[in-house]
This record gives sequence, structure tokens and C-alpha cells, in this order.
Amino acid sequence: MKFWLACLLSLLAWSVQAEQKQTLGPWDVHYLAFNATFLTPEVARSYGIERSRFTGIVNLSVLSSEDQSAQQVNVTGTARNLLGQQRTLRFQQVRDGAAIYYFAPLTIRNEELWRFDIQLQQGNEQQRLRFEHTYYID
Repeated sequence: MKFWLACLLSLLAWSVQAEQKQTLGPWDVHYLAFNATFLTPEVARSYGIERSRFTGIVNLSVLSSEDQSAQQVNVTGTARNLLGQQRTLRFQQVRDGAAIYYFAPLTIRNEELWRFDIQLQQGNEQQRLRFEHTYYID
């Protein structure tokens, strides 16, 4: 099941034309926001994700800038829409072999812009990832 999630997330990342990556301190952080309907029913069920038009997903992977190895980090964050409504993101970690992914669900509406503020911590190293994404409902 993890293999299929990794494949799906890889395909979604590949389909995005602009690379969504930020180098933060010692890490390359790859991130992607997408609708939960892109997940297969089996993958959504196995991770307890509601596969709905109104559920968005935030996905991250954190790699060492030096050797591109997956990094285990603590991930916390919030999302805020243009109305000022703030949601706490609850990230789950998924391991697939040497790969580590972090994802969090978010209730969304059509054409809703969310500003993400995500904190990454590993020991004494702390970094902050900020980005925006507009979700569209199919």
C-alpha cells in the first residue's frame, strides 16, 4: 500500500510543471498540495484520509542537501485562508523503503487560497517552510 502511495505522490509531483522545492538550511524540502480525490480509495482508506472533493492534502519530503537522503524530522504547521481562518495541520509520516513522506489533510472549498506555515525540526536544527496554494474542486 505504501508503494502505491509513493507512486501516486511521485506522479503528482511529476505532473506539476514548476518544481516545488525550497532549500532550507541543510535540507531540500519538496512540497505538493493536491486534492484527496487523486488518491485511490485503497490508499485513502489505509491512511484514514477522507477521499472527498472537499479534502486537500499537503505532502512534504525532506532530503539532505548534501546527499539527498531522506530525513526524519518533526513536522508541525498551520494553514490560513484569506478570511483569516486558521487550521492546525496534523502530519502523518509514511515510510516506503528509504523514502519518508509527511502528509496532512485539510478541508477545502473551490478556488480557496491557503497560506501554509510549516515548521521542520531535527535536533537543534529548525527551519520554516512557507508557501501558498489555491485548491480547485473537480
